[in-house]
Amino acid sequence: MLKEIKVLKSHGRQYIKNLRTQPVSGLFRGRPVISGDMTIQEIENVSAICPVMAIDNRSGSIDLGRCTFCKECSFLLPEKIRFTNDYRITSNLRETLVIKPGSENPVRLEETIVRKEIRKLFKSALKLRQVSAGGDNSTELELNACGNVNFDMGRYGIEFVASPRHADGIVITGPLSRNMAEALEITYNAVPSPKIIILAGTDAISGGIFEGSPAIDRSFIEQNNIDLYIPGNPVHPLTFINGVMDLIGITP
Repeated sequence: MLKEIKVLKSHGRQYIKNLRTQPVSGLFRGRPVISGDMTIQEIENVSAICPVMAIDNRSGSIDLGRCTFCKECSFLLPEKIRFTNDYRITSNLRETLVIKPGSENPVRLEETIVRKEIRKLFKSALKLRQVSAGGDNSTELELNACGNVNFDMGRYGIEFVASPRHADGIVITGPLSRNMAEALEITYNAVPSPKIIILAGTDAISGGIFEGSPAIDRSFIEQNNIDLYIPGNPVHPLTFINGVMDLIGITP
């Protein structure tokens, strides 16, 4: 027994103590900052190289719901566009994900539109069913990491469950393929009310590089209220956990 205790002690503290302020690598691509003095020609050039049309060709704003964080825009105009390592970039308003030139404001939830039952019922415990609707397994892997010993979101009662009947909401990853449309609907209907919907990743929010494909069916998004948009390609565990904590009102 003493030997086991010594081994555990030698490992030190493995979990991240404060998920709100944990620093990440300088290579991380989070919230972009765009210069307010870009010329018309620079805006046209940078929007033309974006593979997913995330950059508006008139204003130069970047839509994080479309952005794949490839950083091509920053490589072209390093003095005008830079990606910070701010991973708190979730919102419950789709338009809030559009980062405008000259703005350095953080991305946050609009508190006035958070449904009251979410804070009332799910603040102490939130169980989620993840649905990969045509995903490539990148965001899915990151969501798995949210519950590991390092991030340990379970300490706040946030967990993924195997059955939608045991869940309080669903987390959708992937661009929503036609082959998954019926399965997604069945899963959502099996979740007891009230229930929440979270879109995790660029593909889920906008379709990403698959937007406009005939293999995609995004009617579910159009027909239902989305409670949380979590950008990323893939989503970082800290982005996901902080976004969910903000939604249900956890302030550690």
